[in-house]
Amino acid sequence: MTVNKLETALEETLANGDKIFIPYIMAGDGGLDKLPEQIQFLAEAGATAIELGIPFSDPVADGPVIQAAGIRALSLGVSLRAILEVLKATKGERSIPIVLMTYFNPIFAYGIEQCLADCAEAGVSGLIIPDLPIEEEGEIPELIADHDLALIRLATLTSSRERLTKIATKTRGFLYAVTVTGTTGERNEYIDSIGDYLSNLKQVSPKPVIAGFGVSTPEQVKQLSSYCDGVIVGSKIVKSLHEGERDTIEQLILATKS
Repeated sequence: MTVNKLETALEETLANGDKIFIPYIMAGDGGLDKLPEQIQFLAEAGATAIELGIPFSDPVADGPVIQAAGIRALSLGVSLRAILEVLKATKGERSIPIVLMTYFNPIFAYGIEQCLADCAEAGVSGLIIPDLPIEEEGEIPELIADHDLALIRLATLTSSRERLTKIATKTRGFLYAVTVTGTTGERNEYIDSIGDYLSNLKQVSPKPVIAGFGVSTPEQVKQLSSYCDGVIVGSKIVKSLHEGERDTIEQLILATKS
């Protein structure tokens, strides 16, 4: 069961006394032929799960680094269908859970039911859909659950406690705590109340709380994960992979180890 694979990996990491580390990479940046090796590298480096970005022409939540990676992938003809084909072909070669981060349009264009079926067949554990608010999701969560996929919700700094509680109780796998107002990208500092925000989410969420957006240094990894269950790092990972600086990635992951 794919959701259980994700939740088991998260639970095992925490039970070991470590914090969860989920790297984000853009699928097809540099060519889809590189994807299996990139996944293997991140798994061997100690990542708990991998958030795999789907390139899209209008990525409203993404900053310049991830936008550029998406454009590079699109220029090579990378599509959601092609990504799932690679994941399906290499399913037996990996044990690390894969979560797709995609806007809703590629799922809709693919055909919702067929897309979800193909995700499950490819061994995907969950989906993050940043432009699908709970007020407009309709039957989508039920369709996703029918294929034993986790719909991972995003919590934001600007939401009321009532809304955050509603989001937290609906999430599966984990709760994605967005730590900045704005798009993805490296940040030098966080708001003073970031600790209170993450601690409050821990109180209302039955699932692990994982902080993301703007995390780019081992110090930030340690700072944020001290308030919650772990971190997601995107832009710094994408940039480091693109520039061949894999030791930087290893140092980020090492910061979550006890």
